[in-house]
Amino acid sequence: MRHQARSRAVSQAQWFSHVNGVSPSQIMRHWLTDTMSLTKKLIARCECFRVQRLAQRRALALPDEVAAVALPRRVKIQEREVLLRCDEKAMVYAHTIVPLSATASDWPFFGRLGERSLGTTLFGDPRVWRGELEYARLHAQHPLAMRAAAALDIRLHGPLLARRCLYKRGNGLLLVTEVFLPEIVRLWPNPNA
Repeated sequence: MRHQARSRAVSQAQWFSHVNGVSPSQIMRHWLTDTMSLTKKLIARCECFRVQRLAQRRALALPDEVAAVALPRRVKIQEREVLLRCDEKAMVYAHTIVPLSATASDWPFFGRLGERSLGTTLFGDPRVWRGELEYARLHAQHPLAMRAAAALDIRLHGPLLARRCLYKRGNGLLLVTEVFLPEIVRLWPNPNA
């Protein structure tokens, strides 16, 4: 029984409405709380930015995503997983979900993004409403931390800081979770940008 409770605790994150809930360093506080487009912020700090699409498919919503997108229980959703790379180094693992109840008119671009940035599209659409940021420490056993580690073929030596935000367009909801990878603390402003 105790093992099941511990397993559930590390596979589901505790999300906080204030960044102090995750006690970030000063550098990470800046990355977590900035409300500008993360894509634009990354582009300004490297010579070559790119989105590497890992997957886009139907899958079960993760346990800590269910309430965030007003699902009655764990059901299938459309998910997209990408790595945001600066000069070929992975900085952020991003996971986006859209409930299957959303229509093509709610998120007409979602299925056609390929390796284009979702953030640029969201921030450029006046019909998109953006919710408040939430913050978490994802333990190595959290499904998103495990997926990020697998995509990079690395072993994590501690929790990863993450933020998420709910977006609404028409009647459709979309949840974006950004998991900040260890290399992000080495990313400084690009003097040539």
